[in-house]
This record gives sequence, C-alpha cells and structure tokens, in this order.
Amino acid sequence: MTTLRRPTAHRLAAGAALAWLGLAGAALAQPMQLPGAQPFNQPGAQQSAPASVGGQSSAPRPRTMPAIKIPGEDSLLGKSLRRNGGFGEATLEKTGSGYGLKLRAEGFQSSNLVEPCAISFGDTPVPVTSLGKPAGLPRYKLEAAACPIVFDVLEGAFLVIEPEQPCVIEAAACRIDPRGVWGPDVRTLPARAKETEAERSKAETAVREGYRALSAKANLTEQRTIAREQAGFSSEREQICRDFQREGSHGFCGARITEARAASIRARLGLPEPKPETSKPRPATARRTPPPAAAPAPTIQ
Repeated sequence: MTTLRRPTAHRLAAGAALAWLGLAGAALAQPMQLPGAQPFNQPGAQQSAPASVGGQSSAPRPRTMPAIKIPGEDSLLGKSLRRNGGFGEATLEKTGSGYGLKLRAEGFQSSNLVEPCAISFGDTPVPVTSLGKPAGLPRYKLEAAACPIVFDVLEGAFLVIEPEQPCVIEAAACRIDPRGVWGPDVRTLPARAKETEAERSKAETAVREGYRALSAKANLTEQRTIAREQAGFSSEREQICRDFQREGSHGFCGARITEARAASIRARLGLPEPKPETSKPRPATARRTPPPAAAPAPTIQ
C-alpha cells in the first residue's frame, strides 16, 4: 500500500514564492498606464498619433507677407509729375479708350551734350497701352515711335523701365533720357517726409517677410539666388534714386521703389491683391431736440 506524503511547510513556501515571482514578472513586462491614457499597442502594431486639440492640424503654416497697398492709375490722374522731381513734365489723363500721357521731356542736343533742349509729345495725351501687371504693378507702354516708353505705376509717381538707353529725336537733334522716377515737384516733398518714412518702413517689413516666404518655398539653389537678390536690393534702389533731387531730405523715391519691390514679391508668391481700404462711416450722432420756445410775455396795453 502506497503512502502519500503530505507537502512539508518548506515545499509549500517555495511554491508560493515561485508563483509570486511569476506574477510580478508579468506585471513588470507591462509599462505603467495612467488613468485616461491610450492603451499600449501590442508588439508589431502601429499606433496613430493623437488628434490635435480643436481638430486643427499641427503642420506649420506656410510663410506669407503683410498686405500692402497696390497703387492704381487714380493716384496719378491729373497730377503734374517731374522726372527725378525737377525735370520735364508728365500728366496721365483719361481718354475715350483708356488712358493717355501728356509728356514734355528735357535733354541735351545730340551734337552738343551741354546744350539743353526739350521735346514735347504734343498738346493732347498720347495713348498708352496696358501691359498687365507682370511685376505686381500696372504697366503701360507709351505709343510713341520716337521714344517708346514703358513704365510701372507707383503711388503718386511712375517708374520708367524702358528704353534702356536715351532716345535721340532726330528731327530736333535732341537726346532725351526718360528713365527714372517721375514724381511730384521736389519742393512739395519735404513737408511729407514723416509720412513717407512711415510708408517706407511698412514696405521694408513687407519686403523682408516676402523674401523669407520665397526662400521657404525654394530649394537650396533657389534660396541662394533669393539671398543674393535680397542683399543687392539696397544698392539697386540707391542706383535708381541717386539722381532724384534732394532724396536725402524726403526719401520719396526710396519709399516708392521699396513698395514696388514688395508688390513684385507678392506677385511671385501668387498672393491675391489686398482689398482697397475703405474708410468706416462715422456713427450718426443723435440730434439734440431744442426745447420748446417759451410763450411770449403778455403785452400790457
């Protein structure tokens, strides 16, 4: 007859210890999970990123640039403008088919470059043809065979970008150079210097942010080209404005060229034109009702 041995106390204690160690190992194999946290994935499973707060994407927003005012033809209509603030005279006027430019340009005789001369393009406006906005600003071409001029509209001025060389009017033996900025008479500009400085500061901020936005969208090679363009802008502006009369006292030319560069960058970025600013109507004030007139005092007869 077989006799069953009862487990000794020592064996019971050893078995309990092994069971406890097994449970502890299983518990340690699972990381601690806080209340409300997402459950841990099984090995080999993919875990989706938590949704962003408010349903908004966590992707960085693309760089952009501040909105700037895009000048229009209305800023020129009927105004007498002078090349570099002091030479010749140009006036943009409306015509039956669009716009026309009355122009008188000053220069020097082609055979004697110290003898002044002047050329008038007629008493009536010469038609100008719209070339769209290839650089973000309205561009026009003066339909004059003797000197075909291409210019961009600035705020209260225009910038002649063609021809690249002075024009020689053979019939008058006069050599004229229409290039540069045609703006108000320089004598009127110092009084607006503070306003012009604020406009230039705003435009320079837009240019800096615009170049950053261009660089953010470009590859490494394009970024180097953009950096060189940005670094050379100051000297390019200086070259355009160096002949504008008394530029250091008012800064008109520099402000307008900076605004033109900002408009060009906006066009390259494909940004829409800012909506024109409209002045908000002032709230109507309640009219005060005058008190009723007192009855006339009785007259003693």
